[in-house]
Amino acid sequence: MTKRKTPAATEAPTPTLTRGHKMSEARRTGGTKAQTKTAALLALLARTDGASLEELQTVSGWQPHSVRGFLAGTVKKLPGVSLSSEKPAKGPRRYRVRQT
Repeated sequence: MTKRKTPAATEAPTPTLTRGHKMSEARRTGGTKAQTKTAALLALLARTDGASLEELQTVSGWQPHSVRGFLAGTVKKLPGVSLSSEKPAKGPRRYRVRQT
């Protein structure tokens, strides 16, 4: 068995990660992210005309099935929020959230 080296008193300990996990720069430095993807998507959905699937994809960088999964799995379960969807005669389907 070998002895572990102890860090010097002036060295700040580096955050350790378990295998397979990554830590964001904001978390390592103690800062916060400017805006999360969830917040950005909810802001689009809260507009009066809502947002199309393509707009949500552009902002998030996700594929269509991931955006739909976010809408069904995350947005629908938010307390005090109702998700609606409508298909106009022309144009793509629009998704919208309203506070209840």
